Amino acid sequence: MAKSQWSFKTAIEISAALAAKQVSAVELTQDAIGRIERHDAKINAVCVRDFDRALATARAAHTALARGEQKPLLGIPITVKESYNVAGLPTTWGIPEQKNFTPTEDALSVARVKDAGAVILGKTNVPLVLGDWQSYNDIYGTTNNPYDLGRTPGGSSGGSSAALAAGYGPLSLGSDIGGSLRVPAFHCGVYAHKPSYALAPSRGHTPPPLPPLPFNRDLSVIGPMARSAADLTLLLDAIAGPDPLDANAYRLELPAPRHAALKDFRVLLIDTDPVMPTDSVVRGSIERLAANLAKAGVKVERQSKLLPDFAASTRLYMRILMSFLAASFAPDVYEGAKQAAAALPESDTSLAAERLRGIALSHRDWVMADGGRTRLRAQWREFFKTFDAVICPIMPTPAYPHDHSPGQEKRRIMIDGKEHVYPDQLAWPGIATLPGLPSTAIPTGFAPDGLPIGVQIVGPWLEDRTPLKLAELIEREFGGFVPPKMFDD
Repeated sequence: MAKSQWSFKTAIEISAALAAKQVSAVELTQDAIGRIERHDAKINAVCVRDFDRALATARAAHTALARGEQKPLLGIPITVKESYNVAGLPTTWGIPEQKNFTPTEDALSVARVKDAGAVILGKTNVPLVLGDWQSYNDIYGTTNNPYDLGRTPGGSSGGSSAALAAGYGPLSLGSDIGGSLRVPAFHCGVYAHKPSYALAPSRGHTPPPLPPLPFNRDLSVIGPMARSAADLTLLLDAIAGPDPLDANAYRLELPAPRHAALKDFRVLLIDTDPVMPTDSVVRGSIERLAANLAKAGVKVERQSKLLPDFAASTRLYMRILMSFLAASFAPDVYEGAKQAAAALPESDTSLAAERLRGIALSHRDWVMADGGRTRLRAQWREFFKTFDAVICPIMPTPAYPHDHSPGQEKRRIMIDGKEHVYPDQLAWPGIATLPGLPSTAIPTGFAPDGLPIGVQIVGPWLEDRTPLKLAELIEREFGGFVPPKMFDD
C-alpha cells in the first residue's frame, strides 16, 4: 500500500489541512486505523482498539467542520495511555485481576480532549502498574520499539511513544512519576512534556478499581506526547487547568515563554554525572547540541554553583518516590522491605539503599523529607533567576533489549561496558520530578546503530511555556522526529 501523506504530519499541520478541506476527519481516522491494522501485530502499541466509535466521532467532526465549528483538536486522531479511564473500555494498569474492569465515565482529561474535538483511536500498552521502563504485562503482552523490535520502547507510556513513532495519529496522552513520559519519548525519538506538578488534573487516571476522585498522586503527573514540540502545547492546553470539583475559585493563566528567540535563552547544559553516568553516545549527542546552541547564540554554561546538589536530591527523590509507591505493596512484601531497611548500615548511601529506606519511611521521616523537598524548590527558584532552563540527559543509554527478568533491583544495564543497577536510572528523570518542575523531552538524533537519542529541557516551576518554546525553537532550527524506516508504507 502506498504511504499516506498524512501518517506523519503534525497535529497543527493536520488541523490546517482539515480547515482547508484538503482531507477529511474520516480519511485521517481511516488512515490511522489502516496503519494500526498493518503494523501493530509487530509493535503491539495499541492494546485496546476503539475503531467503531472513532469512526463515528470522525464523521461527527466532519459535519462540525462543514458547519464551520472551530475546536483545537477537532477531527484529529489520538491515542490514550491504557491507565486513563475511557468510558466503555477496560482500564487494567496491566493487572490481570482487573482485566474486566470497565469504567462508566471518562477521566477528566479524556473528557477535555473529547470536548476539544479529538478522535480517540484506542488505548496504548503499559507495564504492570505502570512500574517499568519496559511496556509489557500478562494481559496485553509486550510492546516493541518501532526502531528495533528487539528493544524496549520505554515505559510506562511505551505504547504511546511507539504509537506515535509508527504513525498512529499525531498525539497521545501519557503520565510520568519516574520518567514515564520522557523515557519512552527518548527511546522512540518523539516529544513529551512532563507538566509542572498538578497543572493537569489527574482525576480518572486511577488504578482500578478505585473511584475517579480528585487526587494528586505525589510526584505523579499526566501530560502530552507528540511528534513535534508545538503539538505538545496544543494538547497541554486542552488538558491543563484546575479540576472543577475542587478548584472552582481558580483559573489557569500560564505565563508566556521567557523568550521568543534562541539567542535570548540562558541554559545550563549537563551531559553526565557520577550519580548516574551516561554513555559515550548520549554524551556525544549532547556535545553536538551544545555546539549548535552556542552557534545559534544561546548562552550555554556547563556548570553553576546555583545548581542543587544532584547526589543529595537524587537520594531524597528515591526515598519519597518509594514511600509513595510502597503504600500499595502487599503486606508481606512491605514487612520484608521494612526488615531489610532496618538492617542497613547508616554508611550505605547507595541509591538502592535509599529506595529501601523509602519503602519503610515513617510519617515523621516523610515530613522531614518533604521539608527537604521544600528547600530544594527554593534552590531551584534561585537557579532560575539566572538561567532559563537546564538541558540534561533523560536516560544514560539508548533503548536496551527487552529485559523482563523479575526483581528490577537485580537487573543491570551496561554503560560504556560497565554494569549499573537498573533502577538507578531514576536519577535523571528525578531531577525534574522531585521539585515538580516542567520538563520537555526532545529527540536530538540517532546512535550509530539507528536508535533514537534525546534530552530533556527542565524549566521553572509553572513556567511550562518556557521549556516548550525552547523545544520548539530547537526543532525548527536543527530538526526533530524522523520516522522509523521499517514502517514507512
